[in-house]
Amino acid sequence: MPDGNPDDSSLRDVERDRQTILSARSRGKLATLGAFTKLSGPGWMQSALTLGGGTMGSSLYLGALAGVSMIWLQPFAMALGVIMLSAISYVTLSTGERPFRSINKHINPVLGWSWLIAALMANMVWSMPQYSLCFAVAEQNLFPEVFSGDGLLAPTANYPNLGKWVVSIAILVLCTSVTWSYGSGSFGIKLYEGLLKVVVAVIVVCFFGVVARMAMIGDGVDWAGVLSGMIPKLHHLYAPSEAFSPFLDAIADPAARTYWYDYIVSQQRDVMISAGSAAVGINMTFLLPYNLLSRGWKKDFRGMTIFDMATGTFIPFVLATGCIVIAAATQFHAQLPEGATAQGTTIEVPEHMEEKYGKLLEMRQSSESLSAGELPEEVSLPEQQLAAMLVKRDTYDLAKSLETLFSDGKGSGGRLFSNIVFGVGVVGMTLSSISLMMLISGFVICELADRPPIGWLFRIGCLASANGVLWPLIWANETKAWLTIVAGVYGAMLLPVAYVTFYLLMNQELLLGKERPRGGKRIVWNALMAVAALAATGAGISAIMKHAGYKGLAFAGAYILLVLAVQFWRKAKSQSSAV
Repeated sequence: MPDGNPDDSSLRDVERDRQTILSARSRGKLATLGAFTKLSGPGWMQSALTLGGGTMGSSLYLGALAGVSMIWLQPFAMALGVIMLSAISYVTLSTGERPFRSINKHINPVLGWSWLIAALMANMVWSMPQYSLCFAVAEQNLFPEVFSGDGLLAPTANYPNLGKWVVSIAILVLCTSVTWSYGSGSFGIKLYEGLLKVVVAVIVVCFFGVVARMAMIGDGVDWAGVLSGMIPKLHHLYAPSEAFSPFLDAIADPAARTYWYDYIVSQQRDVMISAGSAAVGINMTFLLPYNLLSRGWKKDFRGMTIFDMATGTFIPFVLATGCIVIAAATQFHAQLPEGATAQGTTIEVPEHMEEKYGKLLEMRQSSESLSAGELPEEVSLPEQQLAAMLVKRDTYDLAKSLETLFSDGKGSGGRLFSNIVFGVGVVGMTLSSISLMMLISGFVICELADRPPIGWLFRIGCLASANGVLWPLIWANETKAWLTIVAGVYGAMLLPVAYVTFYLLMNQELLLGKERPRGGKRIVWNALMAVAALAATGAGISAIMKHAGYKGLAFAGAYILLVLAVQFWRKAKSQSSAV
């Protein structure tokens, strides 16, 4: 099977595009940048994938928990991701080989199979929060009258999940029909990429519009805080955001204060890990090389692809996530929920938050330290205030707060910006991500079968991540957007596999030959990739320790031993063959 699998028309298009780049280079840097912009595509696909429900949920909770003080985190994570994606594209375009085969042959088959399986598993995990979040927006922001009261899709005693199933199946049908266009040759690829460019543009414009409107009314946006938040602050890994300090200090009992201190730190770590893994997930590392190969690109496109990652992926991501963090921080950070009131010694929250608020108080009362007599049984008013602030907000809460903020007093302006503009942006994020996860799944299944990503095998393979449509059976009675945090932490456990693997590939002389970077370029590449790989590994270990404990760490250690054992076996086999 040819590695790139382009058809005849694609080959003609590739040669034309190659000549465009070569001609532009002869005319100077400005012409080259113009040609790169014209031919961009893979970077926008990466952007459409990363701007999904995971990014939405992570950005929302990042702003709610830490305000704008951690606005630096997602751009930093994406910068590291772009470094690794650029390395992946460099290796792929230099060799023209499919990475799965290259890893198995030149590095270690355990890493190759782990990368492939982890990419498919990540799709299956990440697809669920996309459907969940899309339904949440349809139900709460865009069409609330359809899903409530006597609405057409309102829950009933016999069909409590009717709306969820109807919306989810409609999403699956729409995304399947769009994704299958990719496998219909050169025209299908261009059509698919064109649609995704439009979706990414709509996402950025929607969220930018919300923040621009926010900056013009009320107290505006704390731009000084935003600028300060661009400076990395790692102390949030072990200390709560400073805005919670007055509320923690108001808790008289030291044990109770420690409980809430630790709870906030735990939540911040989860959101930080999730936000980092949502920036560039392991499935993105699989999408890029197989997308490049399906286009028939070779080494003349290396510079253009790196430019595409920096512009088509990094810039839209930073703009969209920054706007969501700013909006969430302005409306939620260290603030009581809208509509919450103090009734004597009790805090009452809006009806739709009562269950989540009650669970926070129950967790506090049933904590292990309480059984040891360290915490008072009664939950004090300051604790209730803090618990109300920490109730996990949903897209509905952000939209509702924006509706009040943006209201023009006549009942029209608020809904336009909070529900319509905001809702369309979120729907664009989820639909594009669902479609791209289906595309990646198609690539994975075709790679398993050693077949080109076309035809019915590719189309059936795309449905491997359609399990997301079953989310109503798996996730119920929880904040829908919080599922993105759970999935994000899981994704963080898998990402180091890809980063370490491609770090090794970039230094494989037998594979790259004279195309392997040398001298100063090699030092720069290795330094940048090492930072990215170490950051991903650190986040992965933290996620394993938090959610799997020492058993998870033991499993990770066993995996490393398996990789080393296979490596020693391959080396011994190679030496015996040479003799």
